[in-house]
Order: sequence, then structure tokens, then C-alpha cells
Amino acid sequence: MKFEKAFVSREHRYSLGIETDSGGHYLAIPVSNQLIDYLEYYKLSDDEYRAMRDNVNQAIDFADSCRRREHDDRLFMQPGTDRGVPR
Repeated sequence: MKFEKAFVSREHRYSLGIETDSGGHYLAIPVSNQLIDYLEYYKLSDDEYRAMRDNVNQAIDFADSCRRREHDDRLFMQPGTDRGVPR
């Protein structure tokens, strides 16, 4: 999988973009575990992506719900046993 960023909010700690192999859109949040900092990538529909691109509040709300692990079913890759915590 290759993730290409289209938008980054440093203030709200999320990014939006496309996974180039599948053509699917994503929202990513930074997380850290005992060893590394990494990103968790959550799948978005095309409509969700456009809405979040155009409405920062909607993107912030979704990112916050991902930090609460409410959308784990949308992860591109399931985390291992040492899952990171949001930063």
C-alpha cells in the first residue's frame, strides 16, 4: 500500500489523501507505541473524503472519533498487539 497525502492539518493532527494501489481515500492520525511513531489509516468513501476536504470541522470530528477507536473496522491495516495510542 502506498499512501499519498493531499492535505495535512498539523494543528488538528490528521491528514487526508489517497491510497494509490486501490484508489481509495483515507484519513490518517498519528499514534505512538513503545517503539515507534506511525500513522493509522482509516478508509473513507469518495463522498466522505470530499465532505471532509471541504469541511474541516467534519474532518476534525471524524479524526477525534478515530482516536477514540470508534472506526477500527475502517482501518486499512489492523494493529498488532502493541497498538499505538493517539498523539
